[in-house]
Amino acid sequence: MSSNEIDHGRRRMLLAATAAMGGIGVAYVATPFVLSMDPSERAKAAGAPIAVDISKLRPGQLMTVEWRGKPVWVLRRNESMLAAMAQIASQLRDANSDELSQQPHYAKNPYRSINPEYMVMVGICTHLGCAPTYRPEFAPPDLGPEWKGGFFCPCHGSRYDLAGRVYSGVPAPSNLVVPPYHYVSETRLSIGIDPEAV
Repeated sequence: MSSNEIDHGRRRMLLAATAAMGGIGVAYVATPFVLSMDPSERAKAAGAPIAVDISKLRPGQLMTVEWRGKPVWVLRRNESMLAAMAQIASQLRDANSDELSQQPHYAKNPYRSINPEYMVMVGICTHLGCAPTYRPEFAPPDLGPEWKGGFFCPCHGSRYDLAGRVYSGVPAPSNLVVPPYHYVSETRLSIGIDPEAV
């Protein structure tokens, strides 16, 4: 082959190989930058918001997610649970959630939530930081006939209703904490961001 003849097949192969190697190089260099855009585990632990899919949560079911290194409960309350909550207001220490540090102002209502059907709260007892257990049943023998469902702390006997409101006469001094949260859609929550900041 003379020097004036061009091997077009070989040229295409070399161009394709060069382009492929360049693409790999760009991906290799860009990957750390793209990954740095996601919040790190340290940032998440410090309070970065988390997304929670509640589409599969059935009435009466409780799910636990982690935010700021703490368990956060999302409870889907059914109609009987919502009705029972109104019957026990006189037994609660702070039935109206008057202590504002326990929840954002948009959760200062009888349900302590944006949507009465869904409750979002930090699952840590306000007495000494134990983890209460979810007890949705009504009037179990160990909790008595007045029990209308809620959360029982096995460490020292503190009791909370299905809105995380503390009963009177128990060691816990205040209601369970409601973190800042908002609905991204009907089936998706963002925990860690106040809806007014969005």
